[in-house]
Amino acid sequence: MATTKVGIYRSYYGPVPTDASGHPLPKSEWPKKRLFSWVVRWFGNDGNRYSKSFNGRKEAERFAENTQQEVRQGKGDAPTPVSLKAFYDEHKQLMKGSVARKTLHMQLATLKLLAGSIGWERSIHRVLAKEIEQFRSQRIGAGIMPASANREVKTLRRLFNLAIFRGYLAKGANPCSGVPLLKVGRKRPPYCPPKDFVTLVGRAPDAMWRALLVVLYTTGLRLREALNLTWADIDFASGQVHMTRKAAEEFVQAWTPKDHEMRSIPLPRQAIDLLTRWQTYAFMDHGRWEYYCQQVQGGFWQTDRDLMNNALRRFKTICRQAGVGPYTIHDLRRSCITNWATELPIHVVQQLAGHSDIKTTQQFYLSVRPEDIDKAQQIQQILVGTVGSADDPTDQKLTNLGRKREFPKRKAFEPLP
Repeated sequence: MATTKVGIYRSYYGPVPTDASGHPLPKSEWPKKRLFSWVVRWFGNDGNRYSKSFNGRKEAERFAENTQQEVRQGKGDAPTPVSLKAFYDEHKQLMKGSVARKTLHMQLATLKLLAGSIGWERSIHRVLAKEIEQFRSQRIGAGIMPASANREVKTLRRLFNLAIFRGYLAKGANPCSGVPLLKVGRKRPPYCPPKDFVTLVGRAPDAMWRALLVVLYTTGLRLREALNLTWADIDFASGQVHMTRKAAEEFVQAWTPKDHEMRSIPLPRQAIDLLTRWQTYAFMDHGRWEYYCQQVQGGFWQTDRDLMNNALRRFKTICRQAGVGPYTIHDLRRSCITNWATELPIHVVQQLAGHSDIKTTQQFYLSVRPEDIDKAQQIQQILVGTVGSADDPTDQKLTNLGRKREFPKRKAFEPLP
């Protein structure tokens, strides 16, 4: 640990002042006669002395106080130098299993893009905010959308915060903290109305896909949540589906929901009627189940593989054949949450959706339905009453027929004598 004493000193510069006879003044008179700055100094456990200069004493005292506190907590040493390449390799090992596979892939891909811009050997504590802005500008020039560029900046901000936590960056030295996000206009969230959904179900290729579509639309499950749904998670007696963590056991893969919490969601009667017994997983057809069992028994199954292949592509095919959309599977979840919000309190919708923050539910998952627009129009028509009716004298067809106002004639201007 660093020394427990952090000192503040004057650091003089410029020529030594002299008296009238040309002799150097004593050091006790330098503060009034010689230029100086305030310096905070402390020693690390490597024996090296570290310092930081300030123009004013108050700034130096404030920094010394914070540094002294960090020294008491064992954090007063300089950050450990580490290159982007070393941080990339370390992060890949440390976060495996700690975050979702797609999240880790996105973090590593973004870090790789940044390293390709500024160099793999660049020390992480020497990355500047200006270089983050240049990186974002290059990415936009490459053709990505501003929203995607903002997502990459947020990802880098998270990575540099982890670097601070691991001791590779000083506290408050995140180069992404001062980089403002680009202003992006929000798009209208897609909403799949019931009539479109009925058409989709009618074009489903088999009973399993009909059940999957109904469960997604009526429970608001994420695709990965639905694909990891087992028969033990479905309570047919009470008509509920339970989302909970699963441990690896026989043919069940270890899995954790995104919100890391258990939640229970009601199933409508139509979904229960459509659910038929396949195997361990609710949405795995016989051919896939046989292949899956062979892979698990042979020890060849990789835990990061999807339990259903080409789900998104097959769903797009159903949309195209039904002539509705285009929708994504996640749009079914968003539509379900919108339907809930029309009848249920928002805090209940948040719990059923599995959102840790109610703002996420309000900002990203509630769509304006066509019937909402019609209802708003009816409300406005009731409020304005008879304004604009044919009997209104301000109607432009009747305005010219109204009685004209008359004003007394003004006296003629008489010139002064």
